[in-house]
Amino acid sequence: MQNEAGAGTEALEVWIDQDLCTGDGICAQYAPEVFELDIDGLAYVKSPADELLQAPGATTPVPLPLLRDVTDSAKECPGDCIHVRRISDKVEVFGPDAE
Repeated sequence: MQNEAGAGTEALEVWIDQDLCTGDGICAQYAPEVFELDIDGLAYVKSPADELLQAPGATTPVPLPLLRDVTDSAKECPGDCIHVRRISDKVEVFGPDAE
């Protein structure tokens, strides 16, 4: 597993597995620019244009200034459903499948 400094050198993306989402909203508290709860009570990622991305497996880039907030969301998520991976090779660096 990479540390946050190492992960910050490459472009990252994040996605949420809604099948595991518990709807606690911790992610939206940590990084409201990236995550939002929808009317169905589940969390989704938002596009850089602030649009809710509801397609299964939808990803959004992780803005470098929000890296810590996004990784904290993945670490604190009770549903273990937030996945942060490198865009270049799709390797998960934070989340339940991180190496």
